[in-house]
Amino acid sequence: MRLLRWSVVLLAASALLACVSQRSDPARPVATALLPSKEGSHRLVVVLPGRRDRLESLRRSGVGEAIQRVWPDADVLFAELSMPHYVDRSAARRLHDEVLMPARRRAYTEIWLVGASLGGMGELLYDRMYPGQVDGMVLLAPYTGERAIHDEIRAAGGLRQWMPRPGGDEADAWQSELWSHLQTWAREPERTRNVWLAYGDNDYLREGMPLVADLLPADHVRVVPGKHAWSTWTPATESIFRAIDAERSRTARTAAP
Repeated sequence: MRLLRWSVVLLAASALLACVSQRSDPARPVATALLPSKEGSHRLVVVLPGRRDRLESLRRSGVGEAIQRVWPDADVLFAELSMPHYVDRSAARRLHDEVLMPARRRAYTEIWLVGASLGGMGELLYDRMYPGQVDGMVLLAPYTGERAIHDEIRAAGGLRQWMPRPGGDEADAWQSELWSHLQTWAREPERTRNVWLAYGDNDYLREGMPLVADLLPADHVRVVPGKHAWSTWTPATESIFRAIDAERSRTARTAAP
């Protein structure tokens, strides 16, 4: 039932945008809020919201403080990409042009994306359009389409064997495009070395998560107690950033002469 609501929301948003006057301001910047590092800004983590999130709810989630407990030298930037940006297919471009390109001018040593639900889908769309432009991604229960396409992929024997169906409903074409992009991860596993996934064991989107998890290193996947909420994602995010540092330490020790 929850998945059906996603389709209803997307269709309703499409209808709403179709009725919006061209006199509305399409150039209004994506709203952002910065949680600056108190120890010098060397890294940037951009957090993308879920469907119901706004900047204030992102701040209240505690995810910014969770990230900075592990990376105290990181600025955390909340970027309010919202449903209309996804419906008109401008989300990836707006994220690139209005958020990440200006950040590049700050000369951060690395830039990461963290996205929850709709925001997780936004990360995948960004990677599809601008591959390799960020240093890593943390996917928190990303929305990847309806149950029908997940069942179709499983029936084909998995994503590596799945073939997108020609034609079909244009309103659902983005789902095939998204999963076709994820097939490139299956063919080029090195692209997932800095991609992490977390979701709750009682998340209503959990049925599609194993298809994403199958593309990632096994130790880059966290299934934690909880539902589809920041109360689950915030501690999972902190755990992932600690795991990132631990992995880097192991790699450095292995590479040492």
